[in-house]
Amino acid sequence: MSRFPRSIPTIGARLGAATLAGSLLAALTLSARLDAADPAGTASQPAKATTTTTPAPTAKATQGKSGKANNGKTAMKGTMPVKPATTPEHIEVQHILIGFAKDPGKQSTVPGKKITRTMEEAKTLAYKILDQARAGTPFDTLVVQHTDDSAPGIYKMSGIGVTNAPGEYPRKDMVAAFGDVGFNISVGNIDIADYDPAKSPFGYHIIKRTK
Repeated sequence: MSRFPRSIPTIGARLGAATLAGSLLAALTLSARLDAADPAGTASQPAKATTTTTPAPTAKATQGKSGKANNGKTAMKGTMPVKPATTPEHIEVQHILIGFAKDPGKQSTVPGKKITRTMEEAKTLAYKILDQARAGTPFDTLVVQHTDDSAPGIYKMSGIGVTNAPGEYPRKDMVAAFGDVGFNISVGNIDIADYDPAKSPFGYHIIKRTK
């Protein structure tokens, strides 16, 4: 009995049968060759999906608003310099002056005061005090312990072109670096004015804006 529907002509049925038989034989031959080449049958196994593991990103240490002191320790919130949105007209600052000997056995950078430390020693000390102040040591305590000015070292200043309030010094009459730092930090911030023969001739000023 023919495997195909009766509607297919006999010659077609024969050709179809022959073609099918040939296809089956070819398939069996190919299967045998594959089995011989891959007896374990691994070629017929579905490929495993390759998963690439992406290392988790390393979280960066954030300083936030507390920032870092020069020695790497965390500074207290609000002590790092933040420039005001607008230049203030009136400010109050407290400072610590660290002077040094200009020449061994001769006058120091602070008139009338004998100081034996070198310029390099003064710089090291000034930045150490800056770190201590930002880390939370009471500024009043540091003033008493270290300043080469008179304690408590508080000055009120008026901005350029601004009428002085009682007890204020005009900014233009102060050491340039003193005003440059004081008017460019926010209340509670602590910064330093480095020694400069023209702008900061008395030494290093650690400055905290109080108002």
